[in-house]
Amino acid sequence: MKTGKYKYLMISTISVITFLTVWQLATDVLGVMPHYSLPSPVRVAHSFVIKLTDAKPDGATLLQHIWASLTISLTGFAAASLLGIPLGVLMAWRKKADLFIRPVFDLFRSVPGLGWIPVMILFFGIGMTAKVAIVFTIAFVPVTINTYAGIKNTNPVHLWVAQTFGASDWQLLKKIALPSALPQIFTGLRQSLNMSWVSLVAAELLGASRGLGYMIQMNRDLARADLIIVGMLTIGGFGALLSVILQYFEDKYVKGGA
Repeated sequence: MKTGKYKYLMISTISVITFLTVWQLATDVLGVMPHYSLPSPVRVAHSFVIKLTDAKPDGATLLQHIWASLTISLTGFAAASLLGIPLGVLMAWRKKADLFIRPVFDLFRSVPGLGWIPVMILFFGIGMTAKVAIVFTIAFVPVTINTYAGIKNTNPVHLWVAQTFGASDWQLLKKIALPSALPQIFTGLRQSLNMSWVSLVAAELLGASRGLGYMIQMNRDLARADLIIVGMLTIGGFGALLSVILQYFEDKYVKGGA
């Protein structure tokens, strides 16, 4: 098992090194792409280090942008999870609730994430609440759908056996349906977390002064390709880090508890 992990890590490392080498060759060495259009990885790394402490040219350091984006993204994700998981369970477990809520939910999920921006401006203005609300609407759907599907896919034989031994409805849900649905619930959480993080650019269209999405947009207007790539790579890096953290909890509570 460990050998397989090391092998995968080695292949991944070689892949990243190859990508960076080709990028460097195409920019600074061969000059296929001009630096103002696609700066080399060396230039991007230099800009990254400077941006950690330098607020120019967009008014905030990279760490301040990261903090602002994490606050918006994780708040929206937490709200989506806290509402989406119970709602998914309720709809899957109670047929009357499913019949009552499902039509409204299907209408809600059919609206693209960007379509909510004008509505959120009308409801919440252009402050942080509106940004969190946009992330929430985008992250809410996948966690709800996956929770619903996980509960619905509970093996009916297991439920029947538990009922035979006198298990109550609450015990059926707590001891059988929820544990069996955990893998799919975590799949929904992973999708929701990913969507909440990548929706930052859309959320930070609303009068932001800090955030990675705002940083990318501002430096696009300033033709700073190096800082645009710094923002993109930072979003990707933190997205991967958050996924690793969520994977840890999945391994602990799903595989570890299996």
